[in-house]
Formats: sequence, C-alpha cells, structure tokens
Amino acid sequence: MSPRPKRVTRFTSWVDGAFDERLGREADIDLRVLPVPSTAAAAYAALGDAHVFHVSAAKDELPAFCHVSDELLSHCPQLLCVSSYGAGYDPIDVPSCTRAGVAVVNQSGGNAVSVAEHALGLILSVAHRITESDRRLRHERGFSREDLTGRELAGKTLGVVGIGNTGRRVAALGAAFGMTVLATDPFVAPDEIARRGARAVSLDELLAQSDIVSLHCPRDPSTLKMIDAGAYARMKRGAIFVSTARGGIHDEHALAQALASGQVAGAGLDVWDQEPPPLDHPLLRFPTVVATYHTAGVTTEARRNMASISAEQIVTLLGGARPPRLVNPEVWPVYATRFAQILGRPVVG
Repeated sequence: MSPRPKRVTRFTSWVDGAFDERLGREADIDLRVLPVPSTAAAAYAALGDAHVFHVSAAKDELPAFCHVSDELLSHCPQLLCVSSYGAGYDPIDVPSCTRAGVAVVNQSGGNAVSVAEHALGLILSVAHRITESDRRLRHERGFSREDLTGRELAGKTLGVVGIGNTGRRVAALGAAFGMTVLATDPFVAPDEIARRGARAVSLDELLAQSDIVSLHCPRDPSTLKMIDAGAYARMKRGAIFVSTARGGIHDEHALAQALASGQVAGAGLDVWDQEPPPLDHPLLRFPTVVATYHTAGVTTEARRNMASISAEQIVTLLGGARPPRLVNPEVWPVYATRFAQILGRPVVG
C-alpha cells in the first residue's frame, strides 16, 4: 500500500528556488504553489486539505485573512504544521495553533549572519553619519565637514537586547570594534550570556549605560511596546537606537519624540509597525534616522539558507520525526495523535 500523499501549500510570495527543489525530490510530497488569494473564502479553499502551510514571516506580505488564526484553522482540518519562512512568525497565532494541535516551525538562525551584519551597518551609518552625508552631498552645498561630525565605536558601550542567534553575532561584531558589550535576555542565564561575549545586566541597566541600544528579541506579548517613552527616557542622553528585530517592539511615536528632544541622537530602523512605512511617516523626516525596508535578512545567502532549512524541516516533520525548530513544543502529544490519524502512521520521535 502506497503512503498517503502529503500536501504542502504556499502562496506566490517570493521564496528561494531551493525550497521547491528540495521538496520536489520527495515522491510522496505534493507541493502546491498558488496565487495569493483575493478573498478569505479563496484562502480557506486553497488550504482546506493542506497538511503544511508554508507562510511568509512578514506580516504585511499577505492579506490578513491568510494569517493563521482560529478562523483560518477552523477551515483546515488536515493541517498539521504551519511553517514560517523566517525566524519570526508574526502572521501566525501560535496559541491558536497549539489549541488546534498544529505544530509551528520557524527557521531561527538561518539569517542570523545577515541580520547581524545589517545591524552593524546601521550602527556605523548612524554613528559616522554616512547616510546623512550621502544625502546632503547629492542635494546641497555650503555645509562643512564638521557639520557631519560622527562618533567612533571604539570605547563605546553596546547594549544588546536579546542574545540569541543574531544577538550573539552582534555582540561579537561589537567587541571586534572595541566596544564593551552588555546584554539582557530573560531566556539566557548570566553565565551563558558571558560565554556569548557580553556582560549580563537588567534592561534598565542596559538602557542607562549603553551608547548604542540594539534590539534582537522576538515579538510576543511580553515585548510589544517594550521600548516605550519611559524606556527612551531611561537611555543615556544622546544614545543611538537600532532595531532589526520586529515592528511593534519599539514605540515609533515615542521614538520620534525622543529624537526631536535630542534624548536619542539617531536611529537605525529595519522594522516598522507598517511595512513599508508610509512616505509621510514622522521618523522618515529625521536626517539622523537610517531607514531600511525589513531587508536585514534579505541577502542571497540568507534567503537560500532559509529556503533550504525550511524545506528540510518540512521533510523531517512529514517523515514523522520531531522538527528541530518547533516553536510550540507543548503541542507535540496532540500533534502526534493527529499525525497518526491524518497520515495513517505514528510519529517516530
């Protein structure tokens, strides 16, 4: 008796070809690449018999009705797994998936090198006023070099909020530039933070002592608006703020106020509440803000790595094994029962 076909569905948002190529080598996996639905009903029909939904990690790349919610899950009785094409999983309601017995996997670490390099690029650009100088040279004359005086990184203090896959690389890059590195992370013990190249401190200590604050924590209920007006006020006056984490962790309105008052000297921002931000966004008016379009992880190497990791993880999961990047491990007992019922064989791990 041949095994039951395993159906993986994704929509036509961009994915490196390594993803489709890897799944195409599996005779029992049916990969379906469908146009982005125009209605909720079309989305539910497209996903109605899928076993895996591979979804963009960026919250604004797909319409809201394609985000994984209780409503969508109620129309997907065969769904076993939601796979995020990224380290983040903003469009996925993880508690809803857990209640439904659906595994959620991400590709944590797959783009860490690219994101860390991008964060350092933002830090350098703001501190040395590189982007500001470039803009003015293209449109103005009559200013002096001293009008664009920057600051060296050597001897400064870098505060890393979240020292996981990306944060630990940022810590290493900061140390290579002669910076003292502080870090706060509720999920990492102080001795492990030290092994990752930073001194463990509380968030308040980090804000008060750092010349540069760089965010590398996940977006979840505990971190939403974590960097608010009070947090900016507790920062060292004239500090630089950088985020390559997720939109919503820092309060954009409060940041604009902190920049206007000089409490924050400049910012490097790759993530936004709305992506891309509107052209009239207040933060885009500040010459001391360097803005990018959630492109920290968008490099040739990172995209291919993410595609390869995600495809391999789906193959592992549909083969009955426990995936290495399971976001909701508590789902596993219920998931295992559903896997056996839907695919007709038990999990193996």
